[in-house]
Amino acid sequence: MAMNFHQLHIFYTVAQKGNFSAAAYSLHMTQPAVTMQIQTLEEHIGSQLFIRTTKKVSLTEAGQVLLPYAKRSIDLMKETDNAMAHYTNRLKGRLDLGASLTIGEYILPPLLKSFYEQHGHISVGMKVMNTAQIVEDILNYKLNFGLVEAPIDNPQLHTEAVLRDELMLVMPKNHPLAKKEQICIQDVLDYPFILREQGSGTRRIMEDEFRKHHINLEQIHIAMELGSTGAVKSAVESGLGIAILSDSSVKHEVELGILQTRRIEGCSFTRRFFAIYIDASMLPIEALTFLTFIRKA
Repeated sequence: MAMNFHQLHIFYTVAQKGNFSAAAYSLHMTQPAVTMQIQTLEEHIGSQLFIRTTKKVSLTEAGQVLLPYAKRSIDLMKETDNAMAHYTNRLKGRLDLGASLTIGEYILPPLLKSFYEQHGHISVGMKVMNTAQIVEDILNYKLNFGLVEAPIDNPQLHTEAVLRDELMLVMPKNHPLAKKEQICIQDVLDYPFILREQGSGTRRIMEDEFRKHHINLEQIHIAMELGSTGAVKSAVESGLGIAILSDSSVKHEVELGILQTRRIEGCSFTRRFFAIYIDASMLPIEALTFLTFIRKA
């Protein structure tokens, strides 16, 4: 019997993980099933692929030769799935993903509307949670993949920049700054700021850009530090200060005339959002279809 893609995928995963039990957990298989597939592959090739010890496995010479071919077959299958994702309209399935707070509450909803109009056959389940929880659920196979506000440094995860976001100066209706034709960074220092909590991605973007202009937090009049974008918006609406927030998060309030947004001359508050998923395993077609969609958004 000829070798098949399933066997090559198992072989590659064992080689990446370094032992059979970790590979079995990653592949949602039992360890004996993984062992059997490797043995079948070895019998077909006529050579041992792994040197087995009690703690880990290492590749034999034959295994080292096979490894790049196995990787190429996996990459080719991913490319094939990607090319075919456009033609999945007749399939039915479910996509489970996790999204960090700003992405889940403000960025994704309009995108999900457009996605559903094109791929109504795919139902979507989204959990809004912090990045650490998203990573944990992906590694435990509770989610297909996640969308987060910063790249993840984890060898088990693939991180891909997929969306761009712009932060703007946000102020109440009739704020004095709104009357200026141009707003420079020194202008905003005259007014109290409502900031997100320390560690927030939104706050980090603001601080990094301010530092480029030689402005540190000691020069900013911080009226409040709040733990959510919604709380910051409410404080700004109440006239307690100005803020730097995602343009997407205040579109509704701007349309209603409650808040105004302006750019600060010479400043660029932009950031990327990232898709994360397990690199060693294949994404289901529903997740790949959504990933292909947001790459073009």
